[in-house]
Amino acid sequence: MTVFLGMDGGGTKTAFLLTDGEGTTLAESRQPTCYWFDAGTGLVGDVVRAGVDAVTAAAGITPMDITSAYFGIPGHGESSRDTPVLDALPAAVLGHDRYSCGNDMIGGWAGSLAGRDGVNVIAGTGSMAYGERGGSAHRVGGWSEVFGDEGSAYWVAVQGLNAFSRMADGRLPRGPLHALLRERVGVTEDLDTIGVVMEEWGADRGTIADLAKVVVAAADAGDEAAADVLHRAAAELTNLVVTTVRALGFPADESVPVSYSGGLFRAPRFRQEFATALHVEDPHLELVEPRHDPTVGSVLVAMRRAGAPIPERFAADATPAISSAVAR
Repeated sequence: MTVFLGMDGGGTKTAFLLTDGEGTTLAESRQPTCYWFDAGTGLVGDVVRAGVDAVTAAAGITPMDITSAYFGIPGHGESSRDTPVLDALPAAVLGHDRYSCGNDMIGGWAGSLAGRDGVNVIAGTGSMAYGERGGSAHRVGGWSEVFGDEGSAYWVAVQGLNAFSRMADGRLPRGPLHALLRERVGVTEDLDTIGVVMEEWGADRGTIADLAKVVVAAADAGDEAAADVLHRAAAELTNLVVTTVRALGFPADESVPVSYSGGLFRAPRFRQEFATALHVEDPHLELVEPRHDPTVGSVLVAMRRAGAPIPERFAADATPAISSAVAR
């Protein structure tokens, strides 16, 4: 029996999926984040070991039984010094070299578009776009929160905190965001928000990014400042997509499938905001619902790199388009 393993690492969690050659799920596991820039590359090895041990034990196999694996690692390829170290880590866990490592964006693309040409945009803790056309690949964004990560959940949260601070001291009229954010952070005095975010949370990237949910809720409640943040986030992600499409050389009159992954897109309001921004920018950019999640995408990459046939259940057909009409 052929067995394939996919790992999708993210800023808040790491997901593992083990399937057979027909794409049937054998085991799954959720592990902590393997975002290693803060904790070092050893964190990736620990998470890989925990995840591989969990899925192989659940499936009643050993790591040696895995035909091929793909490990999507956040930050992979962003430090020439560390990339060889990251690439070598899974070998000690699997006991063989039938695997490959790469940036987690590749699994996001492969899953959302089932491996067909087009672009996937990520708006999770961080943001970036990745696309492929005729065997060529291109990435835009993903420079981390220090450089920008425009349009990501972290970026939306920081913009929301900025709007909150302006509401708190009178630079902006107070909208629903003010009360909702105080409630979420658990403060009754506005300035105490600084202490919670910076001291209690340690300015943790993932914890701050979770505040994007508050910004979405505030926008849904009619907060103009929060709605503006989401509008700007959609514009930033659209820019990532358009830049990727141009770099890959898609003809101007060709329809280009664009899909998405990341927690920010779970909000219906934001998906519609992005769909509208994309259509206004270029009607040939066709927003489609993700065919599969990034973990399945990582399994698809493992299958493709092993030269294995892609199972029918993972095929790219029947991926529905999303209307660009503004929701009422």
